[in-house]
Amino acid sequence: MHQAAQLRALLAKEEPVVSIGVYDCFSAKISEHAGFPVLSISGNALTASLLGLPDLGLITMTEVVNQARNIANSVEVPVLADADTGYGNVLNAMRAVREFEAAGIAGLSLEDQVFPKRSSTIGKPGIISIPEMVTKLKAACDARRSSDFVIIGRTDSRSVEGIDGAIERAIRYCEAGVDMVFVNSLESPEEMRKVTKAVPKPVKINVVEGHPPSKFSSTELFEFGFRLVGYAGILQRSAGKAMLKCLEIFRQEGTTEGGLKEILMTPAERYAVLGVAKYRELENKLLGNNEKT
Repeated sequence: MHQAAQLRALLAKEEPVVSIGVYDCFSAKISEHAGFPVLSISGNALTASLLGLPDLGLITMTEVVNQARNIANSVEVPVLADADTGYGNVLNAMRAVREFEAAGIAGLSLEDQVFPKRSSTIGKPGIISIPEMVTKLKAACDARRSSDFVIIGRTDSRSVEGIDGAIERAIRYCEAGVDMVFVNSLESPEEMRKVTKAVPKPVKINVVEGHPPSKFSSTELFEFGFRLVGYAGILQRSAGKAMLKCLEIFRQEGTTEGGLKEILMTPAERYAVLGVAKYRELENKLLGNNEKT
């Protein structure tokens, strides 16, 4: 089954769908190996990984699509992409849909920030008008070649226009034809329930530590009415902390045979994630070898 069709099948089930934020092929394969059914490319984490820069709209569509293609090709589970604002106006958004779809991505999100965007974790965003965003989303939906390709309309207007303004936008984005909406920066359980009750299509929520949604499990958020629960930054931030700890221990001990052994993957564990045995078996089969893998 194509990855986009896989994603739609998962979203149709009456259970929470958890997406793990990834930023390269190895983080994607680790997430798949751990059993998570949906991956989501985090724009914030990908920008940090590829460019070493903050999420301020500095990364280009070409850079993101190239990385997205590699990630999608490295796993069997569906992958969603953060396409920011569509990298410009309505025509740019249409091209973005075609490029991500051709790269094997199962769906993408488009947000109503001005271009260039900024991460809502960095500062208050600038928001485009409802008519402009509706036009962009309608064009994006028309641009997809497969009806399975999932388009998520995201609004960052909660911190600018309040919860009622954000809900109005979410409803209008549903009317524009998106498959799902994502209202960012919800501040209380009451707001969460208000959004899911008012919006006529499936709703996504992102969980960031220290913010209200992080107090609840994915099952509880599903009970609030959210269909897709995203954990966008946990892998890169956990990897970053582990790398700092690794280097601290190495600086102190000067060897990898001491305390580092407790936090390092073994070569065998790394090879298991990368599927070395599968490739060796395939190679031996094609070459007619009897070598044990």
